[in-house]
Amino acid sequence: MLPLTPVLVAVVCILIVWIFKPADRSLQRKKREPGARPWVDEDLNDSTDLHQGQEDADELPESEEDVEHIPFSHTRYPEKEMAKRSQEFYELLNKRRSVRFISNEQVPMEVINNVIKAAGTAPSGAHTEPWTFVLVKDPDVKHKIREIIEKEEEINYMKRMGHRWVTDLKKLRTNWVKEYLDTAPVLILIFKQVHGFTASGRKKVHYYNEISVSIACGILLAALQNAGLVTVTTTPLNCGPHLRMLLGRPPHEKLLMLLPVGYPSKEATVPDLKRKALDQIMVTV
Repeated sequence: MLPLTPVLVAVVCILIVWIFKPADRSLQRKKREPGARPWVDEDLNDSTDLHQGQEDADELPESEEDVEHIPFSHTRYPEKEMAKRSQEFYELLNKRRSVRFISNEQVPMEVINNVIKAAGTAPSGAHTEPWTFVLVKDPDVKHKIREIIEKEEEINYMKRMGHRWVTDLKKLRTNWVKEYLDTAPVLILIFKQVHGFTASGRKKVHYYNEISVSIACGILLAALQNAGLVTVTTTPLNCGPHLRMLLGRPPHEKLLMLLPVGYPSKEATVPDLKRKALDQIMVTV
């Protein structure tokens, strides 16, 4: 056994520092990364950068080059009618508000089916239609959803979101208590499919899946407003995997948004917020 001379001890110390310093620098870089947000679960990560090469290399995607193209059917309105229709549509949507006080009165399922069909008309990357709309009406399941969300939301408000975010929400008088998850007659959970499957069961890329599903959500909000129903857009942080398991959804589906849907309760209130004027949101070149 070699004697631990001062020189040998110094060499060993240098080696230990040399081994562990790269790992420490790597950890510090991760801490400094401006985009790192520990409170965001994987369900909210954008996976639209999935490349074609990530498909199974031993199988080419089924070709759709032979899809028939048909004449486009279009209704053209006179300019006065166009202006009237566009103004009426704007006025309808300008009345849309995020409503957190929702009545337990039942809504016609025919209406819910129609607004979901409307959402399903959204454009999508390569027409992959990467969305799944899960309707929850069962009171027990709705309450389990509320328990999952409120548990995580309390942690979000107290720790994950940070002081600035919580402060910005004060004007909305919102917190982690989500009574509307019990009272709303229907909950619509919108999942993005990060990939699909070919006829033989191989993975198939869903291009721009998050953008595609987000567009579908926008159309759904407009359809609900048009039908006379209310909702509030919610994105339950760190709840996606638990809700996916509760609802029996497959791993390739990630929760993007949850909408409680119904009629406003009689005591419903909303903050008196103003929307930006046209010259603040539009630039003409």
